[in-house]
Amino acid sequence: MNTQQNALRPITETPDMGIVLSDGCRLSARVWMPEDAVQAPVPVILEYLPYRKRDGTCARDALTHPYFAKRGYACLRVDMRGNGDSEGLMEDEYSPQELADACEVIAWAAAQPWCNGHVGMMGISWGGFNALQVAALQPPALQAIITLCSTVDRFADDIHYKGGCLLNENLGWGATMWAYSSRPPDPALRPDWREMWLQRLEAEPFLPALWLSHQRRDAYWQHGSVCEDFGALKAKVLAIGGWGDSYKNAVPQLVANVAGAKGIVGPWVHKYPHFAVPEPRIGFLQEALRWWDRWLKGDQNGAENDPPYRHYLMDGVRPATWYTDRPGRWLVDGAPEWPAQRLHLGAQGELLADAGPDFARIIASPQDCGMDGGEYCAIWLGPEMPGDQRRDDALSACFDTGPVASDIDIVGAPVVRLRLRSDQPQAQIAVRLTHVHPDGASTRITYGVLNLSHRNSAAAPQPLVPGQEVEVELQLDHIAYRLPQGHSLRLAISSAYWPLIWPGPAPVCLTVLSGTLDLPQRPRAAGDEWVFPPPDADDPWQIETLRAGRNSRVQETDMNTGILTLRIEDDFGKRRDLDHGLISGGCAREWWSIHPSDPLSARGRTHWTEEVARDAVALRTETYAEMWSDAESFYLTGRLEAYENDQLIYARDVTHKVARDRM
Repeated sequence: MNTQQNALRPITETPDMGIVLSDGCRLSARVWMPEDAVQAPVPVILEYLPYRKRDGTCARDALTHPYFAKRGYACLRVDMRGNGDSEGLMEDEYSPQELADACEVIAWAAAQPWCNGHVGMMGISWGGFNALQVAALQPPALQAIITLCSTVDRFADDIHYKGGCLLNENLGWGATMWAYSSRPPDPALRPDWREMWLQRLEAEPFLPALWLSHQRRDAYWQHGSVCEDFGALKAKVLAIGGWGDSYKNAVPQLVANVAGAKGIVGPWVHKYPHFAVPEPRIGFLQEALRWWDRWLKGDQNGAENDPPYRHYLMDGVRPATWYTDRPGRWLVDGAPEWPAQRLHLGAQGELLADAGPDFARIIASPQDCGMDGGEYCAIWLGPEMPGDQRRDDALSACFDTGPVASDIDIVGAPVVRLRLRSDQPQAQIAVRLTHVHPDGASTRITYGVLNLSHRNSAAAPQPLVPGQEVEVELQLDHIAYRLPQGHSLRLAISSAYWPLIWPGPAPVCLTVLSGTLDLPQRPRAAGDEWVFPPPDADDPWQIETLRAGRNSRVQETDMNTGILTLRIEDDFGKRRDLDHGLISGGCAREWWSIHPSDPLSARGRTHWTEEVARDAVALRTETYAEMWSDAESFYLTGRLEAYENDQLIYARDVTHKVARDRM
């Protein structure tokens, strides 16, 4: 798979290099470096995660880290405290302990005889988050970072809350971590693996309840949100994202606010761009190598002169729950935002160039509006994208342009302003911008949601006064999308968006009285304005497949009770590592149920199975999580079971009650 073979250095791999921290906790690192690194020291690239280097991130590690090592870097894939083969216990995501440990690892690496004293940090998702957060702490040796699929604001733009609304991903990803971090170390690496595992199981935090206990943008969320002080980011920042991912806003925000930052956004879901979908993929490793060579080796390769913002303008296409590729073109901009055309909501459901008279448009969406919204964070490569929006449109108030006279290139973050009133003190809205095809099919372009109690402040929410008019502003997610000539633009507004967000405590009737849409538009692009190198990578992970993976997403309606359920199953398969022999596998299941007329019928439930085995030892965890609510409180339960050779050796139940706080 390698296309650049000149001057490649032979490398060595160490599967379990110990890094002992100041408190005695030993972290485990998988390390690739040139064989002659002690004689000719090299910079370090650190990727620091809870996702298990031994059996969790192996597929992408194999493609990525040896590639950099052969080109003159020491690559450290470090398991965080309390995960994988590292000692200690994990408390939370991005905890002060996690970030302090990372700073220690960086200082340790810089002091090694095989390091030239310069360190870079790279990661996607969790690793992209903590790369930014560690950079803001300014450890002396950290010179540059590459952050992918991350956020600058942990409250407003992560998996917990969005627009002040509670994302169901708070339970979903919390349940994922409940399963992920409960897995044992590899028995081949740790003679005390069983003791470590039992300690880990006993201390494993039930994170959905912790996160739900902070329903405002308080100090808990300010910690680790680099938007609190962009100026603290002194390391050189390359930020990468995807229009198919949930984290669409960080790259534009970093480019706009961090001196010298560069941004790349493609059509991708939550994956590295050299193997992401939808295609086109790019030569991410070549781009990253230029970044590392410039800032960690001092090569004068001009990386600092690359355009600030390179992004992919997607052609408008038919709605689908999955895409293998997205036609479009690569654009180059000095800034991520273009001037906006203002459109006005019309009394007859139009989007108009000029303001018309006030109107009274009632919105009282059933609670199942949003069932075609897709997954909040598309990651498992199943049918996770938003499907045809016609059903959700029918349950919303819609405002259309009619067929446009020429292509419109929408580039930036549309802004919606509404004047409305509510019959309840607690309400929420979801606003979708969709592409309406001549036959009526509706493709979601971008969207946003808003807890109306958070209309003025996420730190100090205020209830609505029933019947009183308020003005609200809602910024939709950044996007780059071409609306074709002869097709229409639609703004759809609903008072529910299940199962993306948890419903309010009572059915709501909103009355919209007027509104505007500010639509950022770029002059029509004629073709590609930038050409990336093709994808390159090292040799893939060598495995024996024991069970193939599969993905399923099914909507069901109980005709007796009227309950609608979205049932999701992601079987990740089972495989044996052909190098060290460890067997690993897993399966995730989720159920999201609601009655169209009753927000208090909402219920989310998960069940994860994780398997690890080698020789005569077969280890398994079964984890369960569930959430429901009444008008005053949220209720959460969890169960964790651990099995050794099919014998139950540990079990723990947790229950939590958390008061609603304007949610």
